[in-house]
Amino acid sequence: MAAPMTPDQWLKALREEGVTDIVEMPGWRTNNRNHVAAWGPVHATMVHHTAGEGSGLPNFCFNGTSDLPGPLCHDFLARSGRLYLVGNGRTNHAGRVASNAYDAVLNERATHPKPGPDALDGNTVSYGLEVENSGALGRDWPAKQYDVAVRVEAARCRHHGWSADSVWAHKEATRRKPVDPRIPMDQFRDDVAERLAHDVSWNPGDTNQEEDMPITDADAEKIARKVLTIDGVIANPVSGTDNSHIALMTSARNIEIVVRRLETKEAAQTAVITALASKVGSDDDTAEIVAAVQKAIADAVIKVDVDINGGGAA
Repeated sequence: MAAPMTPDQWLKALREEGVTDIVEMPGWRTNNRNHVAAWGPVHATMVHHTAGEGSGLPNFCFNGTSDLPGPLCHDFLARSGRLYLVGNGRTNHAGRVASNAYDAVLNERATHPKPGPDALDGNTVSYGLEVENSGALGRDWPAKQYDVAVRVEAARCRHHGWSADSVWAHKEATRRKPVDPRIPMDQFRDDVAERLAHDVSWNPGDTNQEEDMPITDADAEKIARKVLTIDGVIANPVSGTDNSHIALMTSARNIEIVVRRLETKEAAQTAVITALASKVGSDDDTAEIVAAVQKAIADAVIKVDVDINGGGAA
């Protein structure tokens, strides 16, 4: 449970979450029903659809009707993706809700059960977001509108330290609203959870963010197989044969052996050339030249072995 956000906290959270097209309706900061009953503590944020569409909906949500006085939500989200700030405090959006439904969001359960009988005052414990949509079969939520809805609910959850399982739909809270809203809520919560798993500045499709999680053993094995496999077969460069059953570490060790042989051969050849060049024009006999070349080769091979194994002079 948590104390409700202040208007300034809400604006800050929205902007940090990337919601930029915001309309502050005049008087929204004090537009509430706090004089009727309690507002907070809260631990849920509810998604609704308006069951109608049109330019007059922001004012309708702000004012309500004589039978259902406004505000009717905290935020109204137009199909364009523009967010209207409607109320701050208790609003007439949820009504009575089922105990088992609220228990699921309160305890952040991954499963949201079919709601039982209405038993609790949902307006006291939950924020409410109204999304402009007729609710008709096949009537989609435009991509921009859906993205902003995800950001709105992520902003609430991030501020309070809630998981995405604190997000519920009106249809999940009460039997009175069986299709409100007509979107798959498990997917919606997954999308909220994806936002919460990243930094607040993250946008869907970003590929340049650093991974926070260390590489797993399974990932390491996949990478090793990619590196050590040729045409689908793990190579054995020492024997010159292919063996699809060879262990990955054995294959890696075999590659290391081949590299060491090449480095040793290169060092020895360089030593021979250097030693011979140093004897050009000298009076040394053949035996002395051979001895000098052999010593140069031995020194070069020892140096390669020390460099590879990380050793030092004794």
